[in-house]
Amino acid sequence: MTPVTRPVEIVTSAHDRVYRGLRTRIMLGQIAPGEALTLRGIGKEFEVSMTPAREAVRRLVAEGALSMSSSGRVQTPELSNERIEELAALRSLIEVELASRALPRAHIALIDRLQTINGTIAEVVRDRDAVGYIRSNLEFHRTLYLRAQAPAMLAMAETVWLQLGPTMRALYGRLRRSEAPQFHRLIIAALKAGDEPGLRLAVRSDVTQGLKMLAS
Repeated sequence: MTPVTRPVEIVTSAHDRVYRGLRTRIMLGQIAPGEALTLRGIGKEFEVSMTPAREAVRRLVAEGALSMSSSGRVQTPELSNERIEELAALRSLIEVELASRALPRAHIALIDRLQTINGTIAEVVRDRDAVGYIRSNLEFHRTLYLRAQAPAMLAMAETVWLQLGPTMRALYGRLRRSEAPQFHRLIIAALKAGDEPGLRLAVRSDVTQGLKMLAS
């Protein structure tokens, strides 16, 4: 039995490693919009054969993180203004609801953690670290939304983040930020006060403002 199952386990593990590695790179904006990828290049980078590279790419194409042409060309998507606006609207709907559900469980330890993350965001902004900014910004939101205890909804939000990753990197370069997002402070203040309308407004503003600037 062992000789039959072990190769399958090895391929599955390799595929998952490639998938998670590429997924993280795309979500953090480490791959530019429209950048072409090859199975050979992916296989070389992750030291795997073509099969796990192909399966990882297929999975990411299904999630909208990569696009594949009829000729088989694979690349990160270049989002139109209409698509950016659609994804911004999705972020607003999903993340506002997640924040609202998290509010009753927003204890002082969570608020302290969010303040710490926001301090890190301020540091990476000063250092002009685009990938660090995206990573810390997503950590801020994920830390809050985990308290909602709504895993299916959070998974949907992460799929949107994944599709937006390369575009968010481009947005960061355009905004020339010099300080952490002001709406994070409003989110923390609303959590401290138990102010649900204020929290919903702060989250909606935070997740849509930058993307609207990119689409304008």
